[in-house]
Amino acid sequence: MAKSTAVKFSLKIAMILGFVGFVTSFGAHIVAVNLPVYAQQVGVGLAVIGLLIAAYDLAEVVAKPIFGAIADKQGMKKTMLIGIALFSLASLTYFLVDPRLLILVRFLQGVGAAALSAVSLALIGTYYVQSRGRAYGIYNAIKGAGYVLSPVLGGLIVMKSNFGAIFLAAAAVGVIAFILSLFLPEPEKAGGSAFDDDDDDFSLKGIITAFRDPVLWPWFVVIIVNMFFVGILFGFLPVRVYNLGYSPLAMGTLLAIPTTSYLLIQPVAGRLADQISTSLTIKVGLVLSGISMILVPFVSGVPLALVFLVAGIGIGTVWTNTDALVSNLAKSGSLGATMGVAGSFKEIGDMAGPLIIGLVAQAFGLTTGFVACGLMGLLSLLLLAGRRNISGLDTGEME
Repeated sequence: MAKSTAVKFSLKIAMILGFVGFVTSFGAHIVAVNLPVYAQQVGVGLAVIGLLIAAYDLAEVVAKPIFGAIADKQGMKKTMLIGIALFSLASLTYFLVDPRLLILVRFLQGVGAAALSAVSLALIGTYYVQSRGRAYGIYNAIKGAGYVLSPVLGGLIVMKSNFGAIFLAAAAVGVIAFILSLFLPEPEKAGGSAFDDDDDDFSLKGIITAFRDPVLWPWFVVIIVNMFFVGILFGFLPVRVYNLGYSPLAMGTLLAIPTTSYLLIQPVAGRLADQISTSLTIKVGLVLSGISMILVPFVSGVPLALVFLVAGIGIGTVWTNTDALVSNLAKSGSLGATMGVAGSFKEIGDMAGPLIIGLVAQAFGLTTGFVACGLMGLLSLLLLAGRRNISGLDTGEME
C-alpha cells in the first residue's frame, strides 16, 4: 500500500476517486434524460430509447469484471486512466458518426465507464486499509451527485444549445477526472491485499474466484435487491407522488427528500460501519428501506415525506457499505475483479429492477408492487442470518 494513504486518512484521494465515479453517473444520465429530444430529432420511438439506455448498462455488465481483472494484473491506476480516456473519446465520437449510430457511442461510453467505475471502487479498497467505510461513503456521495446534477445541467445545455452539446459536457468531465487522477499515488503491489505478483498476465482466475466464492454470494444478492430499491427511488416514487395529485412544487420538494437523504447518509453510514460493524449497518439499512417501501402506498403528506426520508437513508446505507464489505472479503490478488463482479450485479439489478417492478405494478397495481419489493428486501435478510458482525472489517463468515 502507498504509505501516505495507509497510515493517515486522505480526503483528497477519496474525493478524486469520487469524481472519477461521478464521470460515469453524470455521463450516463445526462444523455439518458435527454433521449426524448434525440428521438424527436432523429425520428425514432420509445423502443429505441430503451435500447440506448440498455446499451450503456450492458457494456458495464460485461466489461466491469474484465477491466477489474486486468487492473489486478496490469495496474489499477493505469487501467482507470485508460477507462477515463476511452469514455471521453467515445463521447466525442458522437460528432464523427451518423446520429443514428448513437447506440454505438453509448456502448463505447459504457465500456470506458466500466473500467473507470470498477477500478476506482477497487482503488478505494487499495488506498484505505483503515476507515474504508468512510472512504466509500465519500466516494459514493460524490458519485451519486452525478445522478442529481445531470438532469438539471443536461436540460439546461440542450435548451441553450443542442443535444450534441451534452457529449461535450461528458467529455469535459472525463478530461478533468483524467487530469486529477494523474496526481494519485501509485498503489504498491508488494505486500498489498489488492495485488498478486505471481502472474503479470491477464487471466479470468480473479473473475471466476469472485463468482464462485460462497461468502460473497449473499452480499451480491443484497446488492441486486438494493438496486431494485434504487429503481423505485428514481422511477416509481415519482409515480406515487403524481397519483396523489400534488402540485409541481410539492412533487419536486417530496422527491428531493429521498434523493438528498440517499446522498448525505453515505459518508455517515461509512463512518458508522468503520466504528461499529459493516454487515450490521447493511442489515439495518435493508430493514429501513424494506419497511419504507411497504409503507409508501399507505401514507401521504408529512408521513409520506418521513417515509421517503427513511427510504433514502436505508438505500444509501446499503449501497456504500456493501462496497466496503465486498472489498474486505476480496481474495488476495482479486480485488479489482471482485469489485468488477459486484459492479456487474449492480448493473443487472439496475436493468432488471425497474422492469420487474413495473410488470408487477402493471399486473397487480402499484400498491402490490411497492409491498412486494419491500418484502423482498426484508426476506433478503434471511441470507445474512448468522453472519458475524465485526467492527470495521467484517469477515462475512458464519459463526
